[in-house]
Amino acid sequence: MGDFNAVAPGTDLSGYARDLIRMHEAVIGGGRSPLRPRPLVARSWSRAMAAGLTPDRIGARAMLAVDDVERRRRESPLGSVIQDLTQTVSCLGESSSQLMLVVTDAEGVVLWRYGSAKVRHHADSLGFREGAWWTEDAVGTNAIGTALAEASPVQLFSGEHFEQFQHPWYCTAAPIHDPRTGDLLGIVDISGPALTLHPAVTALVATGVRLAESQLWRQHESRLARLRAAAGPALAALTGPAVLVDEHGWVAHATGITAGRVAVPRADRAITVPGLGQCVAEQLADGWLIRPDAGARVVRMELDLSGPPTVRVYGSETDWGSSLSARHAEIVLLLHLRKSMTVHQLSNALFGDPDHAVAVRAEVSRLRRVLGAVVQSRPYRLAESVHLTIELGNTDRLADCDFVRHATAPGLRALSEPSI
Repeated sequence: MGDFNAVAPGTDLSGYARDLIRMHEAVIGGGRSPLRPRPLVARSWSRAMAAGLTPDRIGARAMLAVDDVERRRRESPLGSVIQDLTQTVSCLGESSSQLMLVVTDAEGVVLWRYGSAKVRHHADSLGFREGAWWTEDAVGTNAIGTALAEASPVQLFSGEHFEQFQHPWYCTAAPIHDPRTGDLLGIVDISGPALTLHPAVTALVATGVRLAESQLWRQHESRLARLRAAAGPALAALTGPAVLVDEHGWVAHATGITAGRVAVPRADRAITVPGLGQCVAEQLADGWLIRPDAGARVVRMELDLSGPPTVRVYGSETDWGSSLSARHAEIVLLLHLRKSMTVHQLSNALFGDPDHAVAVRAEVSRLRRVLGAVVQSRPYRLAESVHLTIELGNTDRLADCDFVRHATAPGLRALSEPSI
């Protein structure tokens, strides 16, 4: 039935719930059970026990004050799409009275709940209410906290929850990301009494996430349109290639080049735009106007792995460098070695399986905030105008480089010495 769906179609919910509860008692107690937890559940139970939680009592619920909840709501981009999310639930008709829609922020704090008074009252008895930290280390295995920990959609049913008090529930959750930056914005969850699990809930959560991210993207396009209008006079006076971008590097207007996104501009350094070479950025309206500062079109870039990963870009007049996370350095190195990779190939190389496509897209999006269109998509690859060199420090063999030998990405650990 897959790692996402907890219950196969046609399953007797009552009987399966009893089986899972018996499995929970046996496995958590160190005994034997003919039914084994799904790998996702087993990993989560291990994390809950490592956090010192016990399954037979409700852990302490950390709660934010009402003022703090309201502040987080105001600051959350999800506030603008809450109405759309609640409307997705209404399509279940009468069945919607047996469930509750929950939306958290990226830290797992419950910000919004919508559902019948009866279901919300039952949730209150678990501390599952606005302001609660609903993470694994706080409340054990649950769809919201486990979706945060696994960076993927999660459905849990009855005895798959770590806390026994949550066994009467099902929950289905999925992360929602900022479509501009790939940053995690929060979790969308539908929960309810276990024996009322509706077959459409899984698709409903996925639909809600897609709808919300689409709405956020349309809002982004509206902001770009306003930026173009505000910068109209300056754009009309341009005589050469240039790019107008917002504060995240998304292109609102381009002259003499085709680009969707560039590195996030900064006034104190040049940036690299494939096709334009080294460029300088000046603030204009609520964005940046980027123009070439030299005639060179080749981007010379160095990935330094001799110590903490850094990237340096060399231009005819200005150079700049930036530190990279280990994960981002792994991505750059893999794209350099493989030339191009699909999202599933990159997922395999980074995580050892093709199932982390959401996490891959988010990581690449964050990397592009640093490097911009140097990293291109569909498939993922370095731009043709990029000439990348690798600095390995006191070795000239990639296999002997400390960064590669200690990499977490299976695709780098698997590099064999004869092939270097």
